[in-house]
Amino acid sequence: MSRSTRQSKILDIIANKDVETQEELVAELANCGICVTQATISRDIKELGLVKTLASNNKYKYTSVKSKDIRVSEKFLNVFREAVITIVSANNLVIVKTLSGSANAVGMVIDQLHFPEMFGSVAGDDTLLIIAKSNEDAYILNQKLLGIIE
Repeated sequence: MSRSTRQSKILDIIANKDVETQEELVAELANCGICVTQATISRDIKELGLVKTLASNNKYKYTSVKSKDIRVSEKFLNVFREAVITIVSANNLVIVKTLSGSANAVGMVIDQLHFPEMFGSVAGDDTLLIIAKSNEDAYILNQKLLGIIE
């Protein structure tokens, strides 16, 4: 099976089912006769640009943002509001603490806002590090982000 066929099937699965973990995705693919490892799924998730978003059942599921218009919508801002725990700044850095597994989704929302004050961001599991252009820009960015969650 080709990579593109497998990735197409992954997109089909997450469009029709709420898949919370890579292991669930491996199992769903196995049910379709596609045997893959978790490592392969991890690479596919990265290549496809999948993110975890909050589903209606208050659990996180994989979602494709590349297949949709990714302008910042109220839906994405709600993900930001629901996932962010704290926002603090120090020097030219802004640190955003999120619910576990949410930092990538929050980072995607922030990247789509195209703040002129920031150079870029790096996301871990529950922490997003934003590098601002200056100490003053970090403070301004901090205030803008706090304004979104209030």
